[in-house]
Amino acid sequence: MGNTAARFKAEVLRRLDEVFDGQEGAVHEAAVIFADTIERGGIIRAFGSGHSHANALEICGRAGGYIQTKVVREPAWGIYEMIDGVGDQFWLKLDLRPEDCLVVISNSGRNPLPIELAMHAREAGVKVIAVTAVDVSRAGTSRAKSGKRLFECADVVLDNKSSFGDAALEVEGLATRVGGTSLYTGCLLLDCAVMESIDILFERGIQPPLFMSANVDGGPEFNQRLLDQFKERLAEY
Repeated sequence: MGNTAARFKAEVLRRLDEVFDGQEGAVHEAAVIFADTIERGGIIRAFGSGHSHANALEICGRAGGYIQTKVVREPAWGIYEMIDGVGDQFWLKLDLRPEDCLVVISNSGRNPLPIELAMHAREAGVKVIAVTAVDVSRAGTSRAKSGKRLFECADVVLDNKSSFGDAALEVEGLATRVGGTSLYTGCLLLDCAVMESIDILFERGIQPPLFMSANVDGGPEFNQRLLDQFKERLAEY
């Protein structure tokens, strides 16, 4: 393994080890929101613009995760996330209800699209969980007309503790840092909130509705029986 790769591995492992410092309460609050959503028959929706979409995919429609999940797929893939009003218009196309919750992932937390979605969701009575780099966001300015940053527009904030620009390493001879870390820390925070919510549901006497791997014999049939219960809300087309 080359020097830069070894440094990156060490940096990611360090951040994964430290990301929970001071955040156990926030992870628990997110877990309660997830459990409440599942218990009410709602849908956990997750949105991330650009590369943050990867964090959204991590908790939606995957083996070992909840059936009642759906990624918010923004058709322009973030091209217009810096433009005021795009989130306002996109919100009109979304089916989000008070029994649902919305996870919004944005590393900088400064662009209008995720901020507008979060604000509209809360106004509609939908609980919002933000995943963002809080220190980076506090040090920056908002591009949204509201002047707010994402961490100011959520019920619960999970801090991925990434660096400015989401690149952790300086490499001699390069003008920019390399090695993004937000994917790893953001996924760990969200996955742990999901895992804790499973415990909460068991404590309430509720069987968590979870995906079985489609590559396990009987998995597709097992999943379809559960998916059929939420077909109206989870239909892809």
